[in-house]
Amino acid sequence: MLDDNLDPTISPKQSDSFEECAKPMGKATINDFGEIYSSYAAGCLDPAFCLLVETQAALRPDVQRAVARAETIAGVFFESEEMATLSAGAADKALALIDAYEAGERPVAQAVKLAGEGLDELLELPEPLRETALHSYQTHKWQGLTQGIRRLRLDAGSEAEVELYRIEPGCTVPKHSHHGSEFTLVVAGGFSDESGSFGPGDISLKGPEDTHQPTGDMDGVCYALAIRDGGLKFTGVMGLIQRLVGQ
Repeated sequence: MLDDNLDPTISPKQSDSFEECAKPMGKATINDFGEIYSSYAAGCLDPAFCLLVETQAALRPDVQRAVARAETIAGVFFESEEMATLSAGAADKALALIDAYEAGERPVAQAVKLAGEGLDELLELPEPLRETALHSYQTHKWQGLTQGIRRLRLDAGSEAEVELYRIEPGCTVPKHSHHGSEFTLVVAGGFSDESGSFGPGDISLKGPEDTHQPTGDMDGVCYALAIRDGGLKFTGVMGLIQRLVGQ
């Protein structure tokens, strides 16, 4: 069992915005994720990264402990703040927002009944990714990228690009670089690229200077949550097609 501070499977520092990477990167340590956990605990983290943190915590007890520590620290600071007087009707507004949120969750049950291909596998995803994927599936569906590779655009309430990838065993995502930074969390299965191998709970970080070609491991379908602040830049034939269609 690796110590929390030595586990090399978390991404570098990030809060509510992306920072460009100056050098190629792959896995990083849990220490490098401290700013994200602090921002999450303080309630000021971008929704896409909240999804990332909560999904990874569902997969890894050490991440869950790190998040719990950050929430404890945030709670101490919160308790030391002076109490503020609520404005008139604030409680009623809060309850109304809760009711509206819960009402928005109900269509998921209907989606489970009506959706077709790919639904069974989506139901096996950990929360909160499962709920986000089911909602998004109603609108976007799976989109084929190349043989054995599909992706689902997720509505995470963020300006970042958020996608769920489905990679068949032995299939390869076309070689590409990035216009910005990309965080990729392996949710199930695994993949390997030029920087190493990634399994459930691992996060791969790539920057604008990185070019890679992920290949799904042979022991099962890989599901990966990708968050980026810029699109992909494909090379070869895919790059030519990308330029021709103006994407």
